[in-house]
Amino acid sequence: MADKISGWALQWGQPAIIAGAFEERFARGAFDKHLAQNPDVAALWAHDPSRPLGRVSNGLLKLRSDAIGLHFLLEPDPAAPLGREALATVGNGTVTEVSVSFTPVVEEWTDDGDIPKRLITEARLYEISLVLWGAYGKATSAQISRASSNKSAARRRIEEAQRRRGIL
Repeated sequence: MADKISGWALQWGQPAIIAGAFEERFARGAFDKHLAQNPDVAALWAHDPSRPLGRVSNGLLKLRSDAIGLHFLLEPDPAAPLGREALATVGNGTVTEVSVSFTPVVEEWTDDGDIPKRLITEARLYEISLVLWGAYGKATSAQISRASSNKSAARRRIEEAQRRRGIL
């Protein structure tokens, strides 16, 4: 099975300062209504529509809302140069963050602090992107995962060493 990139595009309730102007957070399930409508959300490289990695409609991107946040599973095509680049740069830890493109549908604003605060309770999601620096920083994550049927590289090395010694 192919390598996959997975993680959380954002975590519920995690604050982000947007352009130094306001604090933004997402309420749990903010994308649920829109995701239930089966939108064709795309996965892009750095919000660039000319650099697609996958989309819901071709099965290379899967999205779900869970207790932590908006979870994604992306399986970029390793035969495509951009797919190899994404797998390599996420796999080696160069690119570790994710960003989202959305339109708020329902939001609540408060002015009880140094800067205004926005809580998004419902939003339309258009795309997620693998990025170097996301608005939510380490609250988001992208990492390489292998299908559970594949053994880890470390486990394969251990088993090979055991075979050479006649243990297996």
